[in-house]
Amino acid sequence: MRPRIIPILLLDSRKRLVKTRRFAEEVYIGDPFNVLRIFNEKEVDEICVLDINASREGRSPDVGFISELASECFMPLSYGGGIASVSDAAPIFAAGVEKVVLGRVSNRQDVIRTVVNEYGSQAVAACIDCRRVDDAWRVAIDRGEKVIERTPVEQAKLVEQAGVGEIIVQNIDRDGERCGYDESLIRQVSSAVDVPVVALGGAGELGHLVAGLKAGASAVASGSAFTFIGRLRAVLITYPNEDQSRQLIANSVVA
Repeated sequence: MRPRIIPILLLDSRKRLVKTRRFAEEVYIGDPFNVLRIFNEKEVDEICVLDINASREGRSPDVGFISELASECFMPLSYGGGIASVSDAAPIFAAGVEKVVLGRVSNRQDVIRTVVNEYGSQAVAACIDCRRVDDAWRVAIDRGEKVIERTPVEQAKLVEQAGVGEIIVQNIDRDGERCGYDESLIRQVSSAVDVPVVALGGAGELGHLVAGLKAGASAVASGSAFTFIGRLRAVLITYPNEDQSRQLIANSVVA
């Protein structure tokens, strides 16, 4: 299966699409339904929608809203935010979402196993948010506000043991910076586990996506690369066309 190129869409508390910078400085992008329709036309590989405040605010997933999103989405859809149990995940899958993304709750192997046992590994991804603390990588939760004494590699091994089918590695320090992924981080995590690793955090152009794949990611994801253009970060919804995608993947093959 060829590597996937995945736009990440972030929802704020009012269900507007925003883009963050180091998990702060929320910039309004647009209406989620309008943006989804644009990505439908561009025939993207997959789309991932994350409610970035749900867990921190103690909100359960809004199943009605998610169902509306799924009905507008013509590509595989992943959803994360506020999922704390299999009872939270069940109506999301029933609404037509193919994959749930577990964030804070991915620290609980029992919850992961319950969801995996019910829906299969292919339907469950864990998102590991991480940042540099005293020159060492640490896992962070609650939009990066709380750091725990576990490295991304240690966390990746734990969620893999619990049964997730995919791991998203989110670099908080490079979120929205458009300076490229931290290739060393991607290499460390992808070489430590056997499940696919998705690189997230830092991509701002197609060359960065190539570098992420070369570093060992099975898929590359971004918000900025597909929503901003130019130094002034003007909003423009983009996605590589078929020829660009083919060339991007060809360039990522390590000789």
